[in-house]
Amino acid sequence: MDIVVFGAGSLGSLLGGVLAREHDVTLVGRDPHVSAVRDAGLRVEGAFEATTTPDATTDGTDLSGDVALVTVKAFDTAEAASALATGDFDAVCSLQNGMGNEETLADALDCEILAGTATCGAIRQAPGVVECTGRGEIVVGAADGGDSPIAESLAAAFDAVGFDCEAVADMPRRLWAKLAVNAGINAVTALARVDNGALLSGDANDLARAAARETARVARARDVSLSNREAVARVEAVAEGTATNTSSMRQDVEAERRTEVDAINGYVVDAACEARRELDLDVPVNRTLTSLLRAWEDGAGVRES
Repeated sequence: MDIVVFGAGSLGSLLGGVLAREHDVTLVGRDPHVSAVRDAGLRVEGAFEATTTPDATTDGTDLSGDVALVTVKAFDTAEAASALATGDFDAVCSLQNGMGNEETLADALDCEILAGTATCGAIRQAPGVVECTGRGEIVVGAADGGDSPIAESLAAAFDAVGFDCEAVADMPRRLWAKLAVNAGINAVTALARVDNGALLSGDANDLARAAARETARVARARDVSLSNREAVARVEAVAEGTATNTSSMRQDVEAERRTEVDAINGYVVDAACEARRELDLDVPVNRTLTSLLRAWEDGAGVRES
């Protein structure tokens, strides 16, 4: 396949670097990372080991391919969509955290919109170098649900290079389940400055479980079948499987970067507010976590209105 990876951060570089073993890949990112990949290729370390030579550019306009994978932060989705709209793709697939990314892409693009989840662990160690801290699994499918031949082809492309990938027909439910995991893990680990495994017991566990249960209740208000028990079980399974990992939101806080709280816990809060017009629905834990992280962003000068 001819694949563009829009957002050559940690996850995007891992996916693009490994896909480049068998496929034509173009990474869209920033310097000095892009220049390093151009000069010496992309080195993948850890659970995957390879040095590949994908194309790399800082200009994401006027590109083409079978599929574009979007791996930018949620607050950069609109900018990515505008750039991708100048190109030509059969499908664009969001592999991002949070909710609402697919709608933003659909508003700007005429091609099929896919959604996906990826539990691969990745850290960009240096320009031109990314470490895979856990292979995880990838799930892709039509953003609105149902069968998608393009999603099946994309899953086969991932499988061909060693990723565990499945094309599914219930992507909306999968996205809400992932949101429950992110709502339960990311904000708590970012605020407490702890590894994911710290959520398996004590006060951190209580907070993570409560945030996940609230997310599941909002999902059901949106007619998405996600039980509280499943949401909590997924949080604890991911926390156990990635016990020594530093969540992406904690990495953002420690680097004093803007977080994706608006698209994760903030999305839960906003969706609950909409549902409250007809249902008695409140999400106090997600509301508190959102407020605390937004206050931190304001204080650090990284929040944008």
